[in-house]
Amino acid sequence: MDSGTRVVGARIEDYALIGDCRTCALVSRDGSIDWLCLPRFDSSACLSSLLGAPENGRWRIGATDPQARVTRSYKDGSVILETIIETASGRARVTDFMPIGENDRAIIRITEGLSGTVDLRFDLTIRFDYGRSVPWVIGLEGQSGLQAICGPDRITVFSTIPLINENMATNAGFTLREGDRHIFTLVHNHSHLALPQKPDVDRLFKDTEAFWNYWAALSNYEGPWADVVRRSLITLKALTYAPTGGIVAAATTSLPEQIGGSRNWDYRFCWLRDATLTLGALLRAGYTDEAKAWRDWLLRAVAGSPEQTQIMYGIGGERRLSEWEVPWLSGYEESAPVRVGNAASDQVQLDVYGEVMTVLSEGRRLGLSDVPSGWGLQRALADHLCDIWQKPDAGIWEVRSGSQNFVFSKVMSWSALDRCITDAEEHGFEAPLDTWKSNREALRAEIMEHGFNTALNSFTQVYGGHELDASLLLLPRTGFVDAADPRMVGTVAAIEKTLVVDGLVQRYDTTLSNDGLPPGEGVFLACSFWLADNFAYQGRVDEARALFERLLSLVNDVGLIAEEYSPQLKRQLGNFPQAFTHVAIINTAFSIEGGQKGAAEIHKVNA
Repeated sequence: MDSGTRVVGARIEDYALIGDCRTCALVSRDGSIDWLCLPRFDSSACLSSLLGAPENGRWRIGATDPQARVTRSYKDGSVILETIIETASGRARVTDFMPIGENDRAIIRITEGLSGTVDLRFDLTIRFDYGRSVPWVIGLEGQSGLQAICGPDRITVFSTIPLINENMATNAGFTLREGDRHIFTLVHNHSHLALPQKPDVDRLFKDTEAFWNYWAALSNYEGPWADVVRRSLITLKALTYAPTGGIVAAATTSLPEQIGGSRNWDYRFCWLRDATLTLGALLRAGYTDEAKAWRDWLLRAVAGSPEQTQIMYGIGGERRLSEWEVPWLSGYEESAPVRVGNAASDQVQLDVYGEVMTVLSEGRRLGLSDVPSGWGLQRALADHLCDIWQKPDAGIWEVRSGSQNFVFSKVMSWSALDRCITDAEEHGFEAPLDTWKSNREALRAEIMEHGFNTALNSFTQVYGGHELDASLLLLPRTGFVDAADPRMVGTVAAIEKTLVVDGLVQRYDTTLSNDGLPPGEGVFLACSFWLADNFAYQGRVDEARALFERLLSLVNDVGLIAEEYSPQLKRQLGNFPQAFTHVAIINTAFSIEGGQKGAAEIHKVNA
């Protein structure tokens, strides 16, 4: 949608993100905050209309004129959102942000008249527990505003205009004239604590803007896509839970991979599968502190018995992520069910061992200070992997149809042992090298025998299979096979032939694969960036650039992108904004800038 057209509906790409590195909110083009979880990313939502209806919770400040024109942008180098509203009678600005560094989570919305007059509407419906629980609302004594209490939670709203509470909602109408300024602040704290003080909005704005500008300026990428790379880095930071360093996969749950379908998952957790690519993106761009925090989160999360290693954890390292359905929410555009928690956390996925080992190995190589438990944990995980790599697993895409021998999982198991062997030899660590090496060679031989289909001239999704998988595009990064190897060239060609739809890449063909779910989803955007990477690795730089530019054309007007895209519907799909996709943007920009690389360099992170 062009940024100058009027709002016609809240598609996924109609949303912008504001956040404080602890939680976030999604703001639609018409000024409605339709998704807000407090006080953490993974807390229950108190504004849930994104997955239901306005009565499930929303906070809108927008024009009363349905013909109003809306343009919006982030203040440079930040997630402070500025929305310009133009009507026949005037212009106004709404500035939305979440203050950085405060004890209580807060959203501040500043409305300003720029010229003429603009009539605005304030509508607030608070519903705790994912849109179900109606709070008790009372006014603030001696000032405009309210407090809404429900069990352990309290939301306090401060306002510079009178608010009306009726029909279990709060609303107001007001007119902005040139020079007018009205401020609305929502603050969350525990209901047993004292009422929060009215914030110093101007100080918080100044401090928050300074924080983001300083952080954004640390980026060392100066290539032709500097703006989009910086926006992706800022988005990663906004999706980081500052107290622990964990990075959530996305800000939302249950945004569908197919409109009306059931492939709806909760992504407000931290996946080990994202670890290597995320570390690489942060280190390439110069963000050593964030890379170290992510590495340290990973070490704490996986600490414990190797047999109990999970594929994902909560933002604090929590292990119990029980999945349940929310029957009172109808789902985004009737895409049900809405799910909270993620049952895939109980799956066995062998590829995560490769992710963990690569993060630890690359951290050492690039100068991240080691931790005392690092090698001991790494060795224990490698020893355990030697006992289980022969077993089938659920694969990187978390199929729900039973375990298989996924080729990518086996390659990442090989990669895990390869990294451990390299670390032991380079750093003099004590290790059972003979055992590890024999397992590494056995893995390689097995993959080459059962994971490559000579008739297709391609690696396949599973042993002895005939179907392809876009995760195979990551093989050159692991060092298992060179990008110029005829087998990898053949694999890329086969994926281009069978998994590309309108120039973009599917994860796999859901109409052919028995993954335990109804068929159908959009193209997977990270996989499309991986194809561009392989073009660059193979010297097809012009094709890499063309595909990269095509993909960048899909980001919304404020530089955000979801997990998937529908070429048929011409719209984004899946949870939003998606960290994995933004990581891919960063890495592909660097890959194309680097041009063709040898196999020995592709899988290394550029310092």
